[in-house]
Amino acid sequence: MGPTASGKTDLAMALADRLPVELISVDSALVYRGLDVGSAKPSAEELARYPHRLIDICDPSESFSAGRFRKDALEAMDEISVAGKIPLLVGGTMLYFRALLEGMAKLPEADLKLRAEIEARAEREGWPALHAELAQVDPQLAAELHPNHSVRIERGLEVYRLTGVPLSQLRREQSGGGVQERYHLTQLAIMPRDRSLLHRRIELRFKRMLEAGFVQEVRGLFDRGDLHEDLPAIRAVGYRQVWQYLEGHCDYDEMVAAGIAATRQLAKRQLTWLRRWPELEILYTQDSEGRVRENDEILAEALKFLA
Repeated sequence: MGPTASGKTDLAMALADRLPVELISVDSALVYRGLDVGSAKPSAEELARYPHRLIDICDPSESFSAGRFRKDALEAMDEISVAGKIPLLVGGTMLYFRALLEGMAKLPEADLKLRAEIEARAEREGWPALHAELAQVDPQLAAELHPNHSVRIERGLEVYRLTGVPLSQLRREQSGGGVQERYHLTQLAIMPRDRSLLHRRIELRFKRMLEAGFVQEVRGLFDRGDLHEDLPAIRAVGYRQVWQYLEGHCDYDEMVAAGIAATRQLAKRQLTWLRRWPELEILYTQDSEGRVRENDEILAEALKFLA
């Protein structure tokens, strides 16, 4: 696990060179075909050498849920284990990791009419106002979320309106059936000591994505005609900002600034999850004096945890 731009994929591929593992992606953007540049998807050459399960399994017009991830990941883990190898899960979608570890609560299906009402209110009042409302009915869930985390705020309010019970309470009452019952787990996180280093890496990577054709990639999705901004694929960090640029809502420089800011906010949320994560072994990308550690040094430390 780790925040965006921390080096998770590089570490996973290095581990695959030394251990009998197969990789499973834990990333809500990498599941979508055509979301390549802006999702930092491994290259075709890397995927040929280091195949990843759960990459390119959905069209961007589809929705991919945490429940589907859990089902697909468990099936992949079982197949890998039967083949005599070790499943190595790599990614930064913490909700997917939690679904795998804790199981899934039985929650009501989405109510499109109710969601439209919530989204209309968000347009008028802003997501922070709805986050404040969520804090009144489900303070535990609200404490986990950034005030602009629209998808999860919407789902929290939707579940409470449909059931009268906080989403966090439903999850507690229906917990169980997690992967710990079937596998011995080692949980590693790669992360910086100093967030400013991560911020610099995020800015550099976003600008490199643009140089590599990120806008052209999103334009191809935009020009399909069957996709829209409310789809999970298009709401992915970076994609939403470029989409808004293509719709004429901002100029190029504003889009770049918004994309970098949104990615930094994502990293902040991921780090918040990780700081609260139990039984986690942390691989720091910097030493105690702030110097950047070599990749081989981080790999050696990871191997010690996996010995």
